[in-house]
Amino acid sequence: MLGEQRVKELVEGILARSTADQTEVVVLAGDEYLTRFANSTIHQNVAETNSEVRIRVVLGSRVGVATTNNLDDKALAQTLESALAIARLQPENPNFKSLPGPQPLPRFAAFGQATAGCTPEQRAKGVGAICLMARNKGVVASGALTTAVVELAVANSLGVFGHFATTQAEINTVIMSDTSAGYASDMALDLDDLDFEAIGREAVEKCLRSQKPRALDPGDYTVILEPYAVQDFIQMMAYTGFSAVAMQEGRSFMVGKIGQQIVDPRVSIWDDGTDPRGLPLPFDFEGVPKQRVDLIEKGVARGVVYDSYRAGKENKTSTGHALPAPAAFGPFPLNAFFGPGDATLDEMIAGTERGLYVTRFHYTRPVEPTRVVVTGMTRDGTFLIENGEIAYPVKNLRFTQSYLEALNRVDMIGKDLRLLSGMFLGGTVQPALKLGSFSFTGATEF
Repeated sequence: MLGEQRVKELVEGILARSTADQTEVVVLAGDEYLTRFANSTIHQNVAETNSEVRIRVVLGSRVGVATTNNLDDKALAQTLESALAIARLQPENPNFKSLPGPQPLPRFAAFGQATAGCTPEQRAKGVGAICLMARNKGVVASGALTTAVVELAVANSLGVFGHFATTQAEINTVIMSDTSAGYASDMALDLDDLDFEAIGREAVEKCLRSQKPRALDPGDYTVILEPYAVQDFIQMMAYTGFSAVAMQEGRSFMVGKIGQQIVDPRVSIWDDGTDPRGLPLPFDFEGVPKQRVDLIEKGVARGVVYDSYRAGKENKTSTGHALPAPAAFGPFPLNAFFGPGDATLDEMIAGTERGLYVTRFHYTRPVEPTRVVVTGMTRDGTFLIENGEIAYPVKNLRFTQSYLEALNRVDMIGKDLRLLSGMFLGGTVQPALKLGSFSFTGATEF
């Protein structure tokens, strides 16, 4: 890590040197360590240390952005000049108002010492527990364990300055036999909160249970979705509709629906970058404090997230959801939560006469954004449920389904939440979900 004092000196030097009307400097630095395994053996251990400086300048209403990971004075000066040159080539943008001004930033800690101090030997020990478990059962383990220390700082010429350091630890594994696979993943700020034996057991048992899957005809089935699959609901809805960009371009499923019920009243989805159950971050990539935004509250469409540019187009204020400039995606909910219910997975299964149990989705793609129609496949553990019990494994199925329609068919929501990795330092938190009907449109050979 660079440390707050070094970062402050670096950004102040750039701001003092800039001749732009407004200047913003974003520093993203950190150390990332990866232990990867396949065939139940560690085959790669890598470490990366990097520091990125992103400079955004404003000339009137023209904006330019340039980036470097060379922190010497000459490179930083050249990067600033590149940003200025890019801005001069841009047309005037009448929708651009200003970079955000300073606001009080929340202060909290989200730093795991065990993660920051993790050694290759410690990662090998965690991975080794999974590999040994797989070997003892005659199956094969693959996957990766990542630990990281991340430092984010944002400063601009209007007086904004924010600095925050955090950690992340993530384990994921796929356990395979000749005819089956099982998956498990978990994430935490602190490495000590990851239970490697539990993750290994989950994936190994799923693999063993899904051996020799049977073919199943496509059709509409009641489904029980593990949190891995439910995460895709959050991510697809965020991509297609929870951003002000999608609203302003008229392609969001929320257009014309704010204040109306769009899904089952038991469904609530919100974004909160300060909730310690997720991967908290006090401010966004413009230095604006994170706000909780209720996206869907008890089934009712409530709102979307904003950065300063998109907020300015509507004379609103940013909700603290800017991505790094130039941010082609626009603002994005990086810390989304799907509200829990009161059911257990066992209760969901016991209450199902006939349906499918799905571990996760694979290769999902949006088909029709205004209804959140998505196509994809099941993967790494799909089972037929009959008479309240898991009867036997089935071959993977392709689905084409409106996630909005599916969320109007909620039967039960799980009470336990799982944190899974997202994008740009973010993560999602979601429960398991039982839906009364889900449309599967094709079968596979595996």
